Amino acid sequence: MSSKVRVLLLSLAIVIGGVSIVSAQTTTPNTPKPIVTFIELGSVNCIPCKAMQPIMEEVRVKYPDQVKVVFHDVWTNKGRPYGQFFRIKVIPTQIFLDRNGKEYFRHEGFLPAEELYKVLAKGGVKL
Repeated sequence: MSSKVRVLLLSLAIVIGGVSIVSAQTTTPNTPKPIVTFIELGSVNCIPCKAMQPIMEEVRVKYPDQVKVVFHDVWTNKGRPYGQFFRIKVIPTQIFLDRNGKEYFRHEGFLPAEELYKVLAKGGVKL
């Protein structure tokens, strides 16, 4: 199996299958499917990426049933394939997927909380 196919299958498993890289939780059949998947592609060693961490945690705590928050450190061997799969150019990059896994918004650089909440609302999250 080619590496591109493996990355695609892994990404689909993470986005659709309910595995959250950030919280290491899986959804159960009774758990509602999130309305939005918020993917942060960055690094723990990048200053703007570090500034996104508390915002990501706030979203995860405030909207656990509506938003799945996923973080990939693209400067590591484990996270690098996600940066390649999503074809990012800079970090941090935020990607927002709708309930069906379709990308509806992408942002490069630090995304202030106020703007992020507008993006979540656009995706159907009840704020």
